[in-house]
Amino acid sequence: MSQPPTPKPAPPAPPRLPQPRTPDPTEAPPLGWGILGTGGIAGSMARALRAHTRQRLVAVASRSAKRGNAFAAEHDIPTAHVGTEQLLADDEVDVVYIASPHSEHYRQAMDAIAAGKHLLVEKAFTQTAEQAVEIAQFAAASDVTVLEAMWPRFLPRFDVLRQLLETGALGELQVVIADHGQYFDPDPAHRLFAPELAGGALLDLGVYPVSLASMVLGTPAAVHAFGSRAFTGVDGQVSLVLDAGAQHPGAQAVLNTTLLAKTPTTASISGTVARVELPGPFYAPGVLTYIHRDGTTLQTDPPTITDGGLAYEAAHLAQLVADGVRQSPLLPLQETVAIMRTLDTAAAQLG
Repeated sequence: MSQPPTPKPAPPAPPRLPQPRTPDPTEAPPLGWGILGTGGIAGSMARALRAHTRQRLVAVASRSAKRGNAFAAEHDIPTAHVGTEQLLADDEVDVVYIASPHSEHYRQAMDAIAAGKHLLVEKAFTQTAEQAVEIAQFAAASDVTVLEAMWPRFLPRFDVLRQLLETGALGELQVVIADHGQYFDPDPAHRLFAPELAGGALLDLGVYPVSLASMVLGTPAAVHAFGSRAFTGVDGQVSLVLDAGAQHPGAQAVLNTTLLAKTPTTASISGTVARVELPGPFYAPGVLTYIHRDGTTLQTDPPTITDGGLAYEAAHLAQLVADGVRQSPLLPLQETVAIMRTLDTAAAQLG
């Protein structure tokens, strides 16, 4: 009876992890920011800009004068506009941060580009890949910088991950595992349960693990989606298996998202030599752990910014604008479009 082949010894673990190359957010040149929307993520961005950057908050826009004025007072913003048009006509606004529901992103982004404003658009970027393509094409023709606000891409520990992938420190990639689940009370008025606001788990939560898989494995060759609906008909829980195809033969991503339970929100990237673990929530500032096949374990230093990680994406966009660069090398719009196509495919399979 033949014996199985003896495993080849793995390359030794590196003596240390690479240092993140992520610039200090305070180094980015200051621009005038206008915020579209007054929800929770808009408040988080306003606080991050104030605490960790030199960016200037100059205006906010809301459909409600009362909400806009309250937001402006809370975050020391000099001008509160009613409606998108007033904000886009404001000459003090260099960059518009779109923090509205997904259903509004496409229209607001196209209007902002037409007004000559640079854009940071909350994820999911749009409702469909077709909308994302139109925005990307219009941005290119209008000479403005547009970036998807997928904030993990710009955090220090994600740059460490990027360097490990670039040097092949994990070996041949085999599997990405990630989840993002939160519990929400079944309220039909909540935007995540509202079909008219493009609610559902995929666009709001699932985009995080899908984006991670895209960063690590590239655009999938095949998408397999399984899921169930919430009581309003939106996708409530979805599991995905993505096949990396020829880019990484045999490699897969196994992903889950849900509105119905608070999951660990962790991620791991495993190769033939080593794996990386991102403790939960994997999409936020935190440590990265490298575990070699021989058991050697290395870990990054704790983050210096823990409560304002959105500052990194804002500073990145501001630097791109100051440098006259229209596409981010860390998250180009063509990848944002590809991520939306993956979400489109999954949604179609779910019906």
